Amino acid sequence: MVKNVAHEALQHRIKALEESNKNLAFRNKQLTSLIDNSQMGIVVLDKDMRIVECNEAFERLFLYELDEMKGVLLDDLMADQNHPEEAVSYTTTTLTGKPVQGTGRRRRKDGAFIEVRFNGVPVTVDGEVVGTYGLYEDMTALKAAEKALTETEQAFRALLNAATDPAFLLDPAYRILAVNDAAAKRIGYRPDELIGRHLPDLFSPEIAGIRTANLEKVRKTGKPVRFFESRDNMYFDSHFFPITDENGEVSKIAIFARDITGQHEAEKALKESEEKYRTILESIEEGYYETNLAGDFTFFNASLCRIFGIPENILKDMNYQENTGEEFAKSLYRVFHEVYATGRPDKGAEYEILRDDGTHLYVEVSASLLKDHGGNPIGFRGIIRDIMERKNAERERKRLEAQFHQAQRMEAIGTLAGGIAHDFNNLLMGLQGNTSLMLLDKDPDHPDHDRLKNMEQYIRDAADLTRQLLGFARRGQYVVKSTNLNELMDKSAKMLGRTKKEISIHTKYQEDLWPVAVDQGQIEQVLINLFINAWQAMPGGGDLYLETENVVLDQNDVNALAPVPGRYVKMTVTDTGVGMDQKTLRRIFEPFFTTKGMRRGTGLGLASAYGIVKNHGGFIKAYSELGTGASFTIFLPVGEEEIATRSAQDHDRDEMLRGTETVLLVDDEDTILKIGAELLKKLGYTVILANSGKAAVEMLENTGALIPDLVILDMIMPEMGGGETFDQLKAIDPGLKVLLSSGYSINGQAREILRRGCDGFIQKPFNIYKLSRTLREILDRG
Repeated sequence: MVKNVAHEALQHRIKALEESNKNLAFRNKQLTSLIDNSQMGIVVLDKDMRIVECNEAFERLFLYELDEMKGVLLDDLMADQNHPEEAVSYTTTTLTGKPVQGTGRRRRKDGAFIEVRFNGVPVTVDGEVVGTYGLYEDMTALKAAEKALTETEQAFRALLNAATDPAFLLDPAYRILAVNDAAAKRIGYRPDELIGRHLPDLFSPEIAGIRTANLEKVRKTGKPVRFFESRDNMYFDSHFFPITDENGEVSKIAIFARDITGQHEAEKALKESEEKYRTILESIEEGYYETNLAGDFTFFNASLCRIFGIPENILKDMNYQENTGEEFAKSLYRVFHEVYATGRPDKGAEYEILRDDGTHLYVEVSASLLKDHGGNPIGFRGIIRDIMERKNAERERKRLEAQFHQAQRMEAIGTLAGGIAHDFNNLLMGLQGNTSLMLLDKDPDHPDHDRLKNMEQYIRDAADLTRQLLGFARRGQYVVKSTNLNELMDKSAKMLGRTKKEISIHTKYQEDLWPVAVDQGQIEQVLINLFINAWQAMPGGGDLYLETENVVLDQNDVNALAPVPGRYVKMTVTDTGVGMDQKTLRRIFEPFFTTKGMRRGTGLGLASAYGIVKNHGGFIKAYSELGTGASFTIFLPVGEEEIATRSAQDHDRDEMLRGTETVLLVDDEDTILKIGAELLKKLGYTVILANSGKAAVEMLENTGALIPDLVILDMIMPEMGGGETFDQLKAIDPGLKVLLSSGYSINGQAREILRRGCDGFIQKPFNIYKLSRTLREILDRG
């Protein structure tokens, strides 16, 4: 009986031991699971502080394998040798059975030191310390601590509260078993107030739903889940870890939630910055590009596609050398090479793009080095700007400069020609005067009479030549009145058609052509010169096209050679003749320039046409190429009023009108004074001579001198010109009659003097008959 009782007691004890071992195994599994899944480095030490076991996180943290660490003193392996007293104090404290925690430097296998936060937990059996658990967290990289399970609630609590990010331990029903201070503080509770509460109940339905779904996933799959969530304008990176029992069933769930609000805001700001960057790039007119070091395009905006005329899918990975010529490709290569070698950006090089549609485009390219985060060159970036408009503007500027220089040259030649014509007319005046005086003494049957008449004709021919020079020099108009240029052009064309029947004339006149105030005789001269040139350019016959048109020129249509914008009548004369080369075309309006030889032309036709048109406020253009004929286009402004002047080209009539009045002749040329005095005396006038404007004014101011009835006043004189002399004479005697005389025709200055009250104008050279009629016309007006 006693044996049976003892046997039963032994069996009972064995069963109790087996149950205890089973519980111990279960707790070991819990501890093993906690250690293996922890993100913190965990090490197990014996009572001598030698390493017995560690988890993978501990190996990764200190770069040792477990085999290297087993049996080694922890302080010898990892303690900061500069501060050995720190390790000794922690070891001493732990061996007394007290847990420790702190931060400090620890040495890794590679010799580097890292800052760690650690917890040391002594393991006691029957009141004796038999070992220690150590928990290490890398403070330089790890912000979240993983909840570790230990056999004892004290070790578990120490591990849980070592984490700085919120951490929970839940049962399968999602009730809170443990919570660290960070989590409690985050949701506004004390830790003890949260134990036993259902976790989803602490959040809004939306957040609770997300958390419940992820908890279900962990519970059913037994695998960790990571997800991102936001609440109260904060963002969290949450990790749910399963803790399984001995049957592999999920018995607990550990939760770690890292606050990533700062990171999220930084990423958001970066994304907004990238969007802003992209918006700017897509809104600018210039093309932006990035290439690799080989010159292949890796990034660009839409403007670059537009400039190149290449779709995005084709331009990507295309090399910059593929759409330009060899010369420009070499130039760009040198630019990129210089940027790569020096690191200095290039502000802009020009090169030519060859588009697929056959067009050419000039662009300006800036380039700078593109580097990676390590500062290593990986390519180039820059701006490509369309400069075709600027190139065209430069060409236009050069063209206008050339035209301007040509206009200056023509103006200088015109001034010279006008001066020559003026002086030549003064000489002709001497010849004409003497011829007129000689003819007065010769009967028609005198042997010298015909010779003298021939001399007068030669003088008139010479005067016609100077008139052409004056026309080129824009030194005069004669009779200006409103004119229909259709009628004027048609009249001149019919004259040509009757004499040159081998030329076919084609007309295209605009109806309701605007009237233009012109000197009809001069414009006829212009047209006839153009017609003659066309006829001579078509020796075997051809076609002549005449056209008129009303046009309105704006600021873009006019330039330095043209007048102001406004309404113009355009006349075009086009022939199908031999044409001209560009060298000839540039000189056709120069006086005395001719391609016809000495016997066929004077070289004044087009020069005078140029001057006449300019004098009317218009401009003339010529276009021609060898073998394609020539086209002359005349633009004449449409005026708002007619300007009429007295004619200075009355046909000579052999009628001499005499007078007895006193005439003051004012001229700086002694020849003119001498011959003029003789002509006036022959006509019966009393003559007073003054060789300057100043002398004439002084004579009139001298009350003792003869008072003239009329003054013949030269317009061009040194010191005091005709205009100033006229004003001063009129100031002395407002009723004084003045006849203006000049080797120039009626130009701007003469017309202005006439408008101020001058009584008449006579152009040199004039004969005695013309002088007599002009004097009587003025003196007899009353």
